[in-house]
Amino acid sequence: MNSADLGRRVGVPSTALFTDQYELTMVQAALKAGTADRRSVFEAFTRRLPEGRRYGVVAGIGRVLDAVENFHFDDEMLTFLRDQNIVDGPTLAWLADYRFSGDIWGYPEGEVYFPGSPILRVEGSFAECVLLETVILSILNHDSAVAAAASRMSAAAGGRRLIEMGARRTHELSAVASSRAAYIGGFDTTSDLAAGFRYNIPTVGTSAHAFTLLHDNERDAFRAQVDSLGRKTTLLVDTYDVAEAVRTAVDVAGTGLGAVRIDSGDLLLLAHRVRQQLDELGATATKIVVTSDLDEYAIASLAAAPVDAYGVGTQLVTGSGQPTCSMVYKLVARANSADPAEPLRPVAKKSLGGKSSMGGRKWAARRLDENGVAEAEVVGTGPVPDGLADRQLLVELVRGGEVVAREPLDAARERHIAARRGLPMSAVQLSKGEPVIPTEFV
Repeated sequence: MNSADLGRRVGVPSTALFTDQYELTMVQAALKAGTADRRSVFEAFTRRLPEGRRYGVVAGIGRVLDAVENFHFDDEMLTFLRDQNIVDGPTLAWLADYRFSGDIWGYPEGEVYFPGSPILRVEGSFAECVLLETVILSILNHDSAVAAAASRMSAAAGGRRLIEMGARRTHELSAVASSRAAYIGGFDTTSDLAAGFRYNIPTVGTSAHAFTLLHDNERDAFRAQVDSLGRKTTLLVDTYDVAEAVRTAVDVAGTGLGAVRIDSGDLLLLAHRVRQQLDELGATATKIVVTSDLDEYAIASLAAAPVDAYGVGTQLVTGSGQPTCSMVYKLVARANSADPAEPLRPVAKKSLGGKSSMGGRKWAARRLDENGVAEAEVVGTGPVPDGLADRQLLVELVRGGEVVAREPLDAARERHIAARRGLPMSAVQLSKGEPVIPTEFV
């Protein structure tokens, strides 16, 4: 594998303060109590899918690995913690030497998940594991929400190309993460150059309405763009009159024009009219790209339209109405000491209101029916049944503090396509419903 396949390892500042204060105060109290080094198992999971969703998509694992590697406290951070009286001297000394030295197992990126799936399992001392809670959840909740929205849009697009173009609709760093998650979920390209630079995602882009308005008339704008970018460019045709713009576009670029983009109006009607007009002008190979605040429902409504590609922004980077997956990170097992021979004992929160959890270090496997289609997500704490031994979902990600499972982004993208294909057909229905397969706890 070429190292370029993994993208550019852009320098990342320490992630140690991407956390909540109580993670550090818990460490301080545990150090004082002598319990900080107890061997512990934490798991990230969700109790339920967002309302109406039929499956979730795991995204952000690669970014979690980066975050764990970069989780360390430099002198400036330690000075801040001391000056703000957040933790005491012994805790500052412990934090100064912090490097995660435990093990992490998890669902591989691009895999699907369901309520109760142990998406990530973090093992080590209590103190070193609890510090990672906030940054892990921050990444997984955001990226998996975007990837799930992207997957729904990809299914609705039915093989037509998808362009991620939401950078201007979210925080600048979230935009890069969103591009990455969208690519895993089935998008083909991004408009965000930072995402292209960092993750080798194909980038696209031509012009906005401002470029047309800059020129004295539409013909001059089209001519300038074609002279600069070539006849295979995409011309934006809805600044003034769409029909007139299409005529001008073909006149300027010829019948070899790459594509036209429609960004407003009745997209269904306009797509049919523009397709007819292009064909009548001889531009039969010219593609039609539509944008304009699309989501999976709008994409599905255009299934019968002669559209070749969709550009999606706001709804994608905000999870199409579900901006988080509500994942939690819970202590599920712990020993009475740091001794590896000390047995782990299951622990779990007991509470009212649906916030209880299941104790024990878990495995997960997906049971298939006689046709090879998923029929249940099986989660257990004891021995893995023989029939599920080769269907286990968790893979080793970090061993002894060292990352062992980096992979190209395309591998996660291809895994998601295969995982979604292995679900019952109703998984891609846009109507609200329950998880497409049940979670069985054994």
